Amino acid sequence: MDISFVSATILLLLVIDPFGNIPVFIAALANTESTRRFGIVMRECGIAYLVLLFFMFFGVWFMRLLQLTDAALGIAGGVILFLIALRMIFRHPEGIFGDRIGGEPFIVPLAVPSVAGPSALATVLLLVSKQPSQVIEWVGALTLAIGISAVVLVLGERISKLVGERGILAFQRLMGLILTALAIQMLLHGVETFVRHLHKAF
Repeated sequence: MDISFVSATILLLLVIDPFGNIPVFIAALANTESTRRFGIVMRECGIAYLVLLFFMFFGVWFMRLLQLTDAALGIAGGVILFLIALRMIFRHPEGIFGDRIGGEPFIVPLAVPSVAGPSALATVLLLVSKQPSQVIEWVGALTLAIGISAVVLVLGERISKLVGERGILAFQRLMGLILTALAIQMLLHGVETFVRHLHKAF
């Protein structure tokens, strides 16, 4: 399952889901002064970027410390992506990631888990573990994906007014459908890797 720079960027955009996060950001920043919102969005996206970078460079080491295999990561990543995709398709009253915390947001719930959620963390881990020699490409893909997400979220209120809640929901469900297919592919690849290793063991 070789992944290119373009497909990695698209995959990261799907799991970060900036359009689906627009309602979350609008709700979280509803009681915040309009002059502060731009700075908060950029700060939260920056924190999420650093968290994902940390997992990209040290996640594989942590995985080896816990003696987790690539097959286990592929299966776990596929399951997580599939569950997130289901919440994107079938709207949940608590949102994609569950409960929301009141007050001015800091790290939670915007940076983590809205942007740097379980699916995004699993994705960067999977990218590096599968093709570690292309880590520079993955950093570039992550940077581009976070940059696009930040622009979308900064313009969130305008986009929301332009396309409406139904438009955002329809786009989110479309992204959920694509992500479902990617999740199943990741899951099948993980199972295939596990069966291959099991066959070699016997």
